[in-house]
Amino acid sequence: MPDAEAFNFVCDHLEQSSELDRLAARGTVRIALKQAGLEARTVAPDQMMVVADKILPKELDSRGIDGSESLCADIKRGLSSLDTAGGAETPDAVFKRLGGG
Repeated sequence: MPDAEAFNFVCDHLEQSSELDRLAARGTVRIALKQAGLEARTVAPDQMMVVADKILPKELDSRGIDGSESLCADIKRGLSSLDTAGGAETPDAVFKRLGGG
């Protein structure tokens, strides 16, 4: 299953706006998601916004990225333009849909 649009958006933004390369950006975001109990393939934009607000700045600070707060503010602004319904379905949502209830 491919990664969610919100995950890819954040990773691309970090890669373009910081010293992190593609692998480091993706790894950093995955670690932040894991701390939140979320997965890269199913994270919705609104969930990613919370991660960018509460967890990601600390992860970026620990990697020596300057201006992590403003970088995360830019990320949150970009995430707000993504379609929240476009995220991947959770397993619970799939089972409910298949079970008819």
